[in-house]
Amino acid sequence: MSIEGGAFPGAGGAALSATAGWTRIAALPGEDSAHVQALMLAFAEELRAQGLRVAGVTQTRGVDASGARSGIMLREVASGALYAISQDLGPGSVACNLDTSELAMACAAIERAARAGADLIVISKFSKQEAARGGLCDAFRAAMTARVPVIAAVSPHFREEWRAFAGPLAEDVAPEREALAQWWAKTRGEAPI
Repeated sequence: MSIEGGAFPGAGGAALSATAGWTRIAALPGEDSAHVQALMLAFAEELRAQGLRVAGVTQTRGVDASGARSGIMLREVASGALYAISQDLGPGSVACNLDTSELAMACAAIERAARAGADLIVISKFSKQEAARGGLCDAFRAAMTARVPVIAAVSPHFREEWRAFAGPLAEDVAPEREALAQWWAKTRGEAPI
């Protein structure tokens, strides 16, 4: 499918146009992951406090009972539910510790929110799994198909894959509250919040 001269392979057949009322994706550079995740969560909470329906997940780290190991979790913005996406494979393991079942549950929650009419979707990141068209790709597709604006962190290691995936629907936004507020106001056709 062609969108204003660019291909978008991820929309699942829906005709999307960046100029026909479709809002863009705010792509935040993900070099400083902790900062970007905290910013996305704070912005989502700010909009939720204004009565908007904001859904999605941000990434956080959890520490086990001994305090020795930390694992990656996805925190659902609306409910606070946690999805432990890294599993403990034991000492000395070098295998991939991604828990794909937890990742699939987080993805499904985002897909449901997009279909239910969320005002904004926050997606923790586009990284290795998404570059291979796995991970949270279906969450991105659901939001795009439902024409719900998205804020996402994008790993610097997968910028080319991101460009191929999102095409002209994405806009790079500085990882700052004011830049996000300006993007959001432009997306909604309003004055900045």
